[in-house]
Amino acid sequence: MLKGGKVGLRARHEDDIPVLRTELYDDVVTGSRAEGGPWRPVTPGSKDPRLVVDDKEEGRVPFSVVELAGGTLVGTALLWGIDTHNRSAHIGLGLLPYARGQGYGTDVVAVLCHYGFIVRGLQRLQIETLSDNTAMLASAERNGFVREGVLRSSAWVLGEFLDQVVLGLLAHEWQPDPKV
Repeated sequence: MLKGGKVGLRARHEDDIPVLRTELYDDVVTGSRAEGGPWRPVTPGSKDPRLVVDDKEEGRVPFSVVELAGGTLVGTALLWGIDTHNRSAHIGLGLLPYARGQGYGTDVVAVLCHYGFIVRGLQRLQIETLSDNTAMLASAERNGFVREGVLRSSAWVLGEFLDQVVLGLLAHEWQPDPKV
């Protein structure tokens, strides 16, 4: 398990899947804002690629996020779009509704940076988020990410176009969190 100050990132367990599906992906608003496409219901018991881990897939490393104090599941995190030639990847995370606003997001980003830069030897990490996602923007910037641009009206979300913000962090700019 990778550990931060408040959370740990561990392998996905089978019993995490129903919780993540119910709390994150079955919610139309959350699912629509988090995914790059329209929300779709997923049949219970089906192999949802967002949740089921394929250990052979090189370009995506998903984690379950748990509280260090007690081991309670609080969300999901991943590196995706891993490019081994250019040594870059994207960061994504989703916290369960009851876990939001407690500083877990900032800690998850810190642990993903440690994994990306130290464990994987990447040169660049990138985050794309909706411009009104103030929690993600703050978590990224607290970890040293720099706003690199705005993709104007690039995301169709629940009947309207929204801007996306692109943030990046290079390995030599990263200041490791001493708790990770």
